[in-house]
Amino acid sequence: MTQHHLRRPQVEEATGLSRSSIYAMMDAGDFPRPVRIGKRAVAWPQSAIEDWLVNRPTSTGAQ
Repeated sequence: MTQHHLRRPQVEEATGLSRSSIYAMMDAGDFPRPVRIGKRAVAWPQSAIEDWLVNRPTSTGAQ
């Protein structure tokens, strides 16, 4: 089975995060790192983004 990869604009659309937020969260260890798909290109495995979306912390608004 072939793994589908998402480029940064697709990741931004799927997560609702900005470019700077994605990279800041990666630096903090809170977001998956991309994999190299070419000499000068990276992408995120779709499964990693889907897993992150399912498991990300959400604000409930309750105190």
